[in-house]
Amino acid sequence: MRKITVAKGDGIGPEIMDATLGILLAAGAKIEIEEIEVGEKVYLAGNTAGIASESWETIRRNKIFLKAPITTPQGGGYKSLNVTTRKFLGLYSNVRPCKSLHPFIKTKHPIMDLVIIRENEEDLYAGIEHQQTDEVVQCLKLISRPGCGKIVRYAFEYAKQQNRKKVTCFTKDNIMKQTDGLFHRVFDEIAKEYPDIENEHWIIDIGAAKMADTPEAFDVIVMPNLYGDVLSDVAAQITGSVGLAGSANIGEECSMFEAIHGSAPRRAGQNLANPSGLLQGAIMMLNHIGETEAAEKIQNAWLKTLEDGIHTYDVFEEGSSKQKVGTKEFAQAVIENLGQKPSILKPVSYSNNLALNLPKYKKRPPAKKKLVGVDIFVHWNGVDPDEIGENLKKIGKNGIELTMITNRGIKVWPDGFSETFCTDHWRCRFKRTNGSEITKQNINELLKYAIDENIDTIKTENLYEFDGVQAYSMGQGQ
Repeated sequence: MRKITVAKGDGIGPEIMDATLGILLAAGAKIEIEEIEVGEKVYLAGNTAGIASESWETIRRNKIFLKAPITTPQGGGYKSLNVTTRKFLGLYSNVRPCKSLHPFIKTKHPIMDLVIIRENEEDLYAGIEHQQTDEVVQCLKLISRPGCGKIVRYAFEYAKQQNRKKVTCFTKDNIMKQTDGLFHRVFDEIAKEYPDIENEHWIIDIGAAKMADTPEAFDVIVMPNLYGDVLSDVAAQITGSVGLAGSANIGEECSMFEAIHGSAPRRAGQNLANPSGLLQGAIMMLNHIGETEAAEKIQNAWLKTLEDGIHTYDVFEEGSSKQKVGTKEFAQAVIENLGQKPSILKPVSYSNNLALNLPKYKKRPPAKKKLVGVDIFVHWNGVDPDEIGENLKKIGKNGIELTMITNRGIKVWPDGFSETFCTDHWRCRFKRTNGSEITKQNINELLKYAIDENIDTIKTENLYEFDGVQAYSMGQGQ
């Protein structure tokens, strides 16, 4: 008997969780349920995290967390519990299968069968944001080599376990050459270790268009956090409904399983909600903990129920569906179909699933790191780049000179265009004229000189070379 932590959540959460647990227990899943309270009630009681410390202890003790959707109150500094949970527990891999259920669920893509594997801890979802000037805020995009390595390896190991033939990487490394560039490089490195699995890379914009138009061209897609969040919802919707999709959040020690949709408070308490998304998450949970017999039985019963035309309102179609049912009635229909298999949709078999081979990440030897310059960001309300350029040239000393100014990434000094619109946020790059190394003391001196000239510096970014390779972006147009 495996003890799992359960949170019934907010909105439609309690209804779909009760339906899901009823199906799991009716199928003979060997689980023991320990319930915790998370979400809106906890937030509004004054806990801005949405979860109490004793609930964390329960999740960490049981290692397996089945969570219904929750509501995060708007504003007020409340942080997303989903994001917090994934990062606190190291749930680095978000797995979202998206498979067509044609002809029983309406879709324009009847042979679609892909899995999106999304990096779950990094990227812009680090949530590190600052207002820097009157007109400019920033959000830091953090990508690490360990984060890339873990998620890419998971994608290939998942493909290997599930007998899938291809892994595709989506990034925007033609623009974000350092961050997305690292993700792409790590993908190429790890892909070489799996010669039996085809690999390819797409730029995210055309890749997303291709996925939405011809999803059957893809098998497993791995990508950074933000892209994966957006495109997994798109993929789920074009299979027929976001409400049918579940997801697994996998870490080295703990795992969380959920539906991909939200709490839908407008539908709460009406016995309308489709429990399928959470049920799919729960089936992934059963497979994860070795309850493959129960998982297989439930998945086939669910497919049989959809094949029988017993549908909730969100997927009900006049002429093709046979009976519109509520949450409870749908769950009961699945229970009555336990032990049966679909006759048109392909039945599933999980008996041969092997455990994933996920070695611990190993650090690479440190590179030789050389400090070659600094970007000093300045808040200045003027509009003429030449004027700020003349002011900033005054603080360059000891062979360190101002070499470039950008505004929102585009070079505006020297030789900028008068047509370029500028805000009050200026990146000012200082380097030695001979290209040699500088010191932290040199940077401190530049900042002191800036104070003496009444220049409002708001942040700095050091410019490094690693093993002789430039590790910072050029200015657009440079």
